[in-house]
Amino acid sequence: MGTKVYVGNLPYTCDETQLRDLFAGDGRNVADVAIIHDRMTGQPRGFAFVQMASDDDAKRAIDALHGFVFGGRTLTVNEARPRDGGPGGGGGGGGRDRRTSRPPRGKG
Repeated sequence: MGTKVYVGNLPYTCDETQLRDLFAGDGRNVADVAIIHDRMTGQPRGFAFVQMASDDDAKRAIDALHGFVFGGRTLTVNEARPRDGGPGGGGGGGGRDRRTSRPPRGKG
């Protein structure tokens, strides 16, 4: 088990201090908290990642907080999955041949 925990269905008003305090309950140790925000608006997206100090702290947090009602919302708490390759980066090039700035030629 990894030490990074995914937290979903967060209230949009939740801040890092509140989330850290929630996860630090029952003697668990929190290393870092990252609430995810929308790139365009800067508004919270309703989920976060909490880095716990140990695998045991992560397991105990998941066991204690999955399904817990926080700020009127039922939390989803589980082990964070590694990011897949996803569509990151700067995109394609609009389907143009970069060497000639012309659309690519068809086959045949």
